Amino acid sequence: MNRRTFALLSAVITFTVGVVLAKLSLPNLLKTPPPVAREIQFSNYEISGPYEYENLSIFLIQGPDAPNRRLYTPLQQAMNDGTVIVHETNHVNELVIENLSDDDVFVQAGDIVKGGRQDRVLSVDLILPPNVGGMPIPAYCVEPSRWNKRGVESEDQFTLTEMSANYSLLTAILDTATQAGVWNEAAASQERINAGVAGFARSELSPTSLPLALENKAVQESTTPYLNYFSTLVCPRSGTIGFAYAINGELKSADVYSSNNMFQQLWPRLLKAAAVEAVATPRVKRSPNALPLETVGAFLLNSERGEETVIEVNPRTLSVKREAEEGLFLETRDIPYNGAWIHRSYLKRIKN
Repeated sequence: MNRRTFALLSAVITFTVGVVLAKLSLPNLLKTPPPVAREIQFSNYEISGPYEYENLSIFLIQGPDAPNRRLYTPLQQAMNDGTVIVHETNHVNELVIENLSDDDVFVQAGDIVKGGRQDRVLSVDLILPPNVGGMPIPAYCVEPSRWNKRGVESEDQFTLTEMSANYSLLTAILDTATQAGVWNEAAASQERINAGVAGFARSELSPTSLPLALENKAVQESTTPYLNYFSTLVCPRSGTIGFAYAINGELKSADVYSSNNMFQQLWPRLLKAAAVEAVATPRVKRSPNALPLETVGAFLLNSERGEETVIEVNPRTLSVKREAEEGLFLETRDIPYNGAWIHRSYLKRIKN
């Protein structure tokens, strides 16, 4: 066997071993990364991608539905149906939510409501049981300088925006977790969005309102190409239970759900938030597929290894939070149903 043939054979064997190790365990993958592929598998997840448009990269996360999964109505659907009402309390950091239906409703941290005396962002995942009235829910203000009725909106009740909080705001809500921090990020987000659409994002009706800026026509038009490109990405792929995304090759966050059905219901809101973040971020020239799948998998795994804090949000909802240097991991569980997990959120931590 000549030297060239031996080298080629060695390369083939090395590649094969790398793929096998990747499928067995992510820790092995972290020690000896295999060549970049279109799909990798670790634990019960398979990651595929990236699917790219302009500066936004999407990675799909596939896996089996959780065996003890339950059906939950997303907050947006419930509020659109008029079966869930969010009320003003005259307290900046607390609202009241009631469920008039016979369904369990899932509220996700980062859901933005507008109206009342000032716009808010809900700051916790929460399971809202059927036929419950007057349950408090923590929130942060995302509209400083207003404390009165706005236009024809209700002073007592809120409506829900069509997108979740983007990565930057979600980090302020879940990691910084102070009203001052959220105000600072809401203002910074508006500045970035305003720059991304050439200065046409702020609302004349309420210049400090983040949700009104997000709903601005110029913002909607700027995000439409992203939405058109990615919106059908999930539908044909059975078994998709979550996604991660990066902008300019920089990983931002990931969300994973206990079922494909639940993820598909929330996908439009999550995608819109990612698209807004992309529009608000100046594009950087880079190579396609610059972020390896292995990096995404390592981020998910390492985020789950942080120091753990457990909080009972309400009698139905348990929040598990793990803080690592690289990322923040939050898992929402349904207490009466053997603590079955519903939602896992992964946030890349901002290094100062």
